[in-house]
Amino acid sequence: MQPRRAADRPPLSAIDVRPPPAERAEVPSGATGRLTIAEVAAATSTSTHTLRYYERIGLIQPIARARSGHRRYGPDDVRWVVFLRRLHETGMPIQRMLAYATLARRGDATISERRALLEAHRDEVARKLAEQQAHLAGIEKKVRMYEELENQLTEKSGRELSAPAPAPGRQPAAFVPSA
Repeated sequence: MQPRRAADRPPLSAIDVRPPPAERAEVPSGATGRLTIAEVAAATSTSTHTLRYYERIGLIQPIARARSGHRRYGPDDVRWVVFLRRLHETGMPIQRMLAYATLARRGDATISERRALLEAHRDEVARKLAEQQAHLAGIEKKVRMYEELENQLTEKSGRELSAPAPAPGRQPAAFVPSA
C-alpha cells in the first residue's frame, strides 16, 4: 500500500482524532458521572495498573480525586483512555504517545503537528498491514497447494486421506495425554 499524497488526504478541518461515536466508551449505567478506576478499567479493557502508569508518566492528566482520595474519571478522561488504547493497540510506542499527549495539551496551535504525528503512524500501520497481508497470501497459497496435493492423492488412491500411515511393520503410537 502506497502512502497517500498530501493532495489525497482530507483537509485539516475534516480530521477528527476522537473515536467514532459508536466506539466511544460509555459511562456504565447507574454511575453518577464520575467513574472509579475499576469501572474505567472494565469499560476500556485496560488494567488499573496501566491506568495508574499512564497517569504517572503523563499520558493521562492527573485525575480528580474523591474525598477518600480515590480517583474519579469523567467522560473526557474515559474517551482519552479509549484513544490511548487505540494508539497502543496499533503499535504506537509510548514515547510517541507522550509526544502526542504533550501536543494535545498545548491546544489548537499544535493541530498540524498532531495531524503529522498521526499521519506518520497511520502510514506505518498501513505498511505493517500490507506486510501482514502479503504473509497471509503466502500462507493461503501454501494451504491451497496442500489441498491440491491431498485431492490428487485421494484421487490416486481412491480413499480419503487422514492421519499419515505408520511406517511398514510398525504400529501407530498410542496417544498418551500429558498430566
